Amino acid sequence: MSEPRSQDAASDLGSGSRRRTWAELLAGRVKRQRQGLGREHKLQESAVRLLRRHLNLNDLLLEVGGSACKTLCLNQWMDPEASADLSSSFIGSALRDEASRLGVPVAVLSSRAVASSFVQICASSGEPSHRVLLNAEQRKKMSSLLEVAQYLLAHSMFSRFSFCQELWEVRSSLLLEAVWHLHVQNLVSLQELLESHADTQATVAWLFKDLCVLCEQMEASTQHTDIARAMLSDFVQLFVLRGFQKNSDLRSVEPAQMAQLAMAVLQRMLMFALEALATGLQDESPAYRAVKSWFGVFCGRTYGAAVSADVPKRFFSHTLTQVLTHKPVLRVSDAVQMQRDWSFAKTHPLLTSLYRRLFAVLRPEELLGHLQEVLETREVNWQHVLSCVSTLVICLPEAQQLVKDWVAQFLARAFESCNLDSMVTAFLVVRQAALEGPSVFPSYSDWFQASFGSTRGFHSGSKKTLVFLFKFLSDLVPFEAPRYMQVHILHPPLVPSKYRSLLTDYVTLAKTRLADLKVSMENMGLYEDLSSARDITEPHGQAHQDVEKAIAVFEHTGKVPVAVMEASIFRRPYYVSHFLPALLTPRVLPRTPDSRVALIESLRRADKIPPSLYSTYCQACSTAEEKKPERAAPGMKAEAGGCAEEPLGPLAAALRELRAAMTDPSQYDVLSAHMAVVSERLSSALGLGEEDGSLEVSQVQLSIMAPHLEHQEQEIADLLLTSFCQNLIAASSFAPPDRQGPWAARFVTAMCGRRLLPVVLTRLCQLLRHQGPSLSASHVLGLAALVVHLGESRSALPEVHLGFPAPAKSLPIPEFFSSLLTFGTAETSLFCLKFCTAAISYFLCKSSSLSQDILYSCLSPALMKKFQFVTLRLFSEAREPPSQEHPASLPWRLLCLPTADWQRAALCLWKQRTFQELLKQKEFHLTYRDWLQLELEIQPELDSLSHTESSRSYNCSENSDLVLGSCTGNRDIFSRLQEMAADLEQGPAASQSCSPREHFLFRVFRTRLQALASGWDVAARLQRQRELLVYKWILLGLPPAVLVGSPQAKEPAAPDCTEFFHLVNSELRNFCSHGGALTHDITVHFFRGLLSACSQSRNPSRTADLILTACQTECPIVLTSALLWWPRLEPELRSRWTRCFQGPLPQELQRLWEAQQFGRSCLSPDLASPPPGPAWVSAASLHFAIQQAGENNIKSQLEKLDCQREELLVVLFFFSLMGLLSSHLTPHLRHQAVDSLKALDICAEILGCLEKKKVSWLVLFQLTETEGGLGHVLLRLAPDPYIRLLPFAFYSLLSYFDEDALMREDAFLRVAVDMYLKLICLFVAGETSVVSALAGRSQELQGQGDPVGLITKARHFLLQSIPRCPKESFSNMAELLATSGQCDPEVSAALRSRQQALPDADLYQEPHLF
Repeated sequence: MSEPRSQDAASDLGSGSRRRTWAELLAGRVKRQRQGLGREHKLQESAVRLLRRHLNLNDLLLEVGGSACKTLCLNQWMDPEASADLSSSFIGSALRDEASRLGVPVAVLSSRAVASSFVQICASSGEPSHRVLLNAEQRKKMSSLLEVAQYLLAHSMFSRFSFCQELWEVRSSLLLEAVWHLHVQNLVSLQELLESHADTQATVAWLFKDLCVLCEQMEASTQHTDIARAMLSDFVQLFVLRGFQKNSDLRSVEPAQMAQLAMAVLQRMLMFALEALATGLQDESPAYRAVKSWFGVFCGRTYGAAVSADVPKRFFSHTLTQVLTHKPVLRVSDAVQMQRDWSFAKTHPLLTSLYRRLFAVLRPEELLGHLQEVLETREVNWQHVLSCVSTLVICLPEAQQLVKDWVAQFLARAFESCNLDSMVTAFLVVRQAALEGPSVFPSYSDWFQASFGSTRGFHSGSKKTLVFLFKFLSDLVPFEAPRYMQVHILHPPLVPSKYRSLLTDYVTLAKTRLADLKVSMENMGLYEDLSSARDITEPHGQAHQDVEKAIAVFEHTGKVPVAVMEASIFRRPYYVSHFLPALLTPRVLPRTPDSRVALIESLRRADKIPPSLYSTYCQACSTAEEKKPERAAPGMKAEAGGCAEEPLGPLAAALRELRAAMTDPSQYDVLSAHMAVVSERLSSALGLGEEDGSLEVSQVQLSIMAPHLEHQEQEIADLLLTSFCQNLIAASSFAPPDRQGPWAARFVTAMCGRRLLPVVLTRLCQLLRHQGPSLSASHVLGLAALVVHLGESRSALPEVHLGFPAPAKSLPIPEFFSSLLTFGTAETSLFCLKFCTAAISYFLCKSSSLSQDILYSCLSPALMKKFQFVTLRLFSEAREPPSQEHPASLPWRLLCLPTADWQRAALCLWKQRTFQELLKQKEFHLTYRDWLQLELEIQPELDSLSHTESSRSYNCSENSDLVLGSCTGNRDIFSRLQEMAADLEQGPAASQSCSPREHFLFRVFRTRLQALASGWDVAARLQRQRELLVYKWILLGLPPAVLVGSPQAKEPAAPDCTEFFHLVNSELRNFCSHGGALTHDITVHFFRGLLSACSQSRNPSRTADLILTACQTECPIVLTSALLWWPRLEPELRSRWTRCFQGPLPQELQRLWEAQQFGRSCLSPDLASPPPGPAWVSAASLHFAIQQAGENNIKSQLEKLDCQREELLVVLFFFSLMGLLSSHLTPHLRHQAVDSLKALDICAEILGCLEKKKVSWLVLFQLTETEGGLGHVLLRLAPDPYIRLLPFAFYSLLSYFDEDALMREDAFLRVAVDMYLKLICLFVAGETSVVSALAGRSQELQGQGDPVGLITKARHFLLQSIPRCPKESFSNMAELLATSGQCDPEVSAALRSRQQALPDADLYQEPHLF
């Protein structure tokens, strides 16, 4: 106040005679008194203040001036429009002259003039609504006025106090922004203006009203947002500084008044916000905008450096106290009943945002200490206290353990002195924290067991503590939710036997209460989540949820869930009355048995379903199928989909809000708040309310070849995975992975619940294994990062059990994902490169600050090795030694660009120093064995590299220690093999040999194969196939002459190929061929060996003919392989033969060319060329031509074959059957241009042609190894698995049979029965699973490739055909039934009954007596 006072005194100095002021008069009297100087000074200030506050300037001016007209003239000078043309010095001179004429202080006159213009500007908007902001015109006028006022103040011609008094007279006309401009321009500070008014309550009311309007307009207006935000910040800074400043050094009374005013304004604003939240706020309503803006001031940036750090901390603590104690009308009993509605996700977002802002200034320890102090000393609002606890454990990860310790302290204090308040607080806090899920706090069930379920519990000290515990639990019974009582009953406190009555009394009371609530312990669901506070569902509703959960567990484990088996024994009333009726709900059964059917059959076989109930179910299903044969199942599916769609909307909305918050991924509290909402919406979408984060089994069973998800499960998985990918890309655009905070880990935690984890893993299997090449760059990046985070949680996640086609084994999560990455084709190799590059780059970038041990334990060695393999294979730059001059950086930023260069990123990662250091570790070292195993996975016919390029990529990298390590010896061994082969081929022993000699390499192969397990189970087949691929790779690396051998000295000069033919017939035909032909690489290698043998022979053409003639009888698949690959094989054969032997091709090679020409001519519109012999060669050529051309309507081509070609048609039918089976078993082959449906049409056309020409084809299904017969050749052309699957092909053509013609054939019934019984055996052995898996994935194949449906049709066909067949058809039937009749007793009985019913024709013939 000293500055205004000095300015007033200075302004009172006049030019002429002057009057003594009241201050001077009073000062003169004070001097004559005998008091001390300090008292005199204080008395003087008080008197001056008194006079100034009661001085009426208007009356004074009228008194001295006589009229107001001159004042009006002064006001006109001060008008902003007039003052724009007048200088400030001119206005000041005029004011000084007028004040001298009137005899009043110039400062008083100037202050009134400025105040009058100030009010005029505020009222000039003409808007009737209450406003606090100036418009643009007002802001311009105000700037001019304040410029004049600044001049007057600088020249001691302005009284601040007088100006404030004038403003308070018309405060209703003031705009808050105008007042704020006075503060900003240092004309009159806000504190000075507020202190100048004696009526504090009126000042508080005016400020409260205008601040509320300011907050509303700040959110509604975008034009003046910055000004409004600056105004609010300055006002709050003043209020917080004056209201919460400690140890003020000001001695006057004003600071106390200002502190009261500031605290009163802050209090009213907070109470207004809390009242608005309590009554309910509509989004974007004026009250909502006001509360949102006011809560925005609780931010550290609001106070800046002008306020010390302690002041906001005291303000935030005070605010938290006010929130926690606002209207404490709820009792403890109300809190017990209602707290489930106060979880973080259900609390108003504005209130949780206020909590989070308060938490930002206070440390977790301070928060809990403050919370404890409030609970111990105040009456609290339990809703606010518990919602604060929820926000605390959600948004502050370090507070979670502190809350556990805090609760333990409450319990210790409670049992120490039987303190009921501490006990109540502990239970309420624990239950509230447990509502937020296991990712932030243990479930209530786990906590209760840990706290009271052992001898170390708080209650185990004495009988007094036991009585106290059970008295407390009994008092809770009338108010708490049934879930908590169920926890207390199922997991009771540990009680000594002598005090057992205390527990018994409580259990009786709790069960009585549950009965009153119509909640039965006996009718509890199998999978009810006791840690959840959700409403108890009706038994039938819970039973349907239990059924869905049991089916999900059965689908992923392959076993009846333990909970179901236990319920069938220990909880039989619920199992029989509720669970089984829900499981056996009548429906239209699907053609392909689904998981529900399989679970029902498993329970029936285990005698867990009463026969009468099962019979009723089957009958009801049959009835449903008759009534609604087509629409029943889709209707149920649509209804389920409709119910499922409803909760996905809120989940999608929550995920979009999380995506919007990714602009600052390091804000843990903000993202945690959004993740809590996502988790709650996700639980609702799953529908079961059982997500407690623990898995019922230690393994998740997946089928890699045919992963299946229900529609709703796939939609939820896609929502989550898409959201994760989008969030990662958004977060990476703002910060690198190591500065993105733990949002990704929290997201992954939400996806690892017991119900959701198998769904996510199955969907990832579908995407990575089967759809990888089609994924976009953002999907690859997101899924790679997700896999990294799942790998980090490997210790908390179950292993994944892999079934067919791999050997049954369990893999940790990182190894499971590595197993999904394959190299079979060029496209999958490129996808593997992208995925590995993204995953390794993300992990290294995110974990750059981690220790080396953690780094190594989280990375998957298999993934690292696959990245090395693909990079070295595809990029020659990677085979060069890494440069140390310019170390590369991690390529994560390159990958996040819209146009990612994957090759550049992979090479950048390869050259990165951290990555190169990792490769030196033993577990990440790509050894020769690893390289060989990965190379064997590549299918040569689908490889992007030629054999030469592949060998070159290996040879260029073989000197790299990083690639081969200690495998030099293996390469030496291989080189030595080549040298030995050359020695055997060219040495003296070879030239002097007169008898065929076994090559030592084939002897080694045969010995090793004999040591392997035999049989056709999956594990044995895969082991044998792996071994044979190694042998084939070795043979391809050796000279081709090893396959054919050298010509013998004596005539005929035919090399001995016996060993190679034996290897082909016994092994390669079954494991390295596809439907009647070997792979291209081994075929070309053989014919190169043939040319090599011819080059050493005296008669090359004779040698070639002898070798190929031997192939016709001993290894016919070599010739069919040549026909398949002839377009690629012929140019090399002709070129080398012409160059080496200067003559035409040998006769047998020419015959192969003619056969190939015959096949092509049959598909041309011209006349077909005559087929060369033998017939099966021509048939094979025609079959391959049809396949490569993709023809399915071949009726006109078949008509070109004359009636003399019966054997050719039969063999062509055999090849078409092999093609049908191949389309099911190997649908990905490039040379196979027809799918299963087209292959079936081709078989049907050939079958129709055979039946039209009355050519018997049943012999194809009765092939035997008769020397020189057709079976001897055909059985060597097809793999054994294809021969075993002939029953499947037979009955796939059932609808195309000419039954009348077949009935006339004696062999038909025997063949049909034999094929049916073998088909059942195949199904039981599981050998039709690949076919059924393919049919399940294809809409077109459903119903056609289904083995169960096929068996059903075949059975029905036989039962109808048996009565119609003649007696001759039943010959030799007894032998067939004796070996396989038990497979279907009904068909066997029908056959025997028909056979016995047939009359013996000999008895009715007339005897020949003469």
